[in-house]
Amino acid sequence: MKNSATLFDINAYTPAEMARRVEQAGVGKARLDFLTTLALAVLAGAFIAMGAVFYTFVVHDSTFSLGFTKLLGGLVFCLGLILVIVAGAELFTGNSLIVMAYVSGDVSFLRLMRNWGIVYIGNFIGALVVVFLVYYSGHWENSGIAAKALLIANNKVNLTFVEAMTRGILCNVLVCLAVWLCFAGRSVTDKILAILFPITAFVALGFEHSIANMYFIPAGLLLSGNTTVVTAASVAAGNAVDLSQLTIGGFLLQNLLPVTLGNIIGGGVLVGLVYWFVYLRQRQTG
Repeated sequence: MKNSATLFDINAYTPAEMARRVEQAGVGKARLDFLTTLALAVLAGAFIAMGAVFYTFVVHDSTFSLGFTKLLGGLVFCLGLILVIVAGAELFTGNSLIVMAYVSGDVSFLRLMRNWGIVYIGNFIGALVVVFLVYYSGHWENSGIAAKALLIANNKVNLTFVEAMTRGILCNVLVCLAVWLCFAGRSVTDKILAILFPITAFVALGFEHSIANMYFIPAGLLLSGNTTVVTAASVAAGNAVDLSQLTIGGFLLQNLLPVTLGNIIGGGVLVGLVYWFVYLRQRQTG
């Protein structure tokens, strides 16, 4: 009877149970073979990029207030993490939570770094694949959409190092909390609802997600050489757009590096380590 009751239990998992589930999932992720990890990482990069494509399209010509436009954009961007969680994929930002298994001693430092390295590269590949697919699809022939994509990228590379890193911290606190909340659920509906508010919040508030930026900024780099798009972007911005920072160096050093560091701190330390301390440390000290 006990096993039957557990099988059909519809109550959400408690936070303590969630911590153990996240830890176990981290062990499983760290033990995946190279090709499986890479394939799932490519999918995750593509899924997040599709959320970014959807976001750009929805907000590019919105006539709503800034707040409502950002809210709407955040909601549609949730597509990316919903696909990652429900369809199954390996996302670098969410995998910051493997830190819990590492601190518990169930995953070695080398295994942790191996997972992060493979997943990060795979996410980058997946995001770039979508960039080129969108480029050749003719989607950006609409100058309004293309101009918005260019402005998004340019704004990101003009953040200071500290701004980019702190926005990365705040972003991955919310992303990892979304993933954390998914471990409370028992159904697809539970997981989707758990994702909506944290992800909508990080997007609406303008925080920085390293994997999303692997789509947004390369898209801007491709579009920066199109004079028609640059002109449309200047019109949309109300002044001539300075694209001097929108370079590969600006992408990698001015945005991706600090945002990635911030994502690790936000997800691995402020979510993963904090919940390990609250719920799992007793096993180490008991």
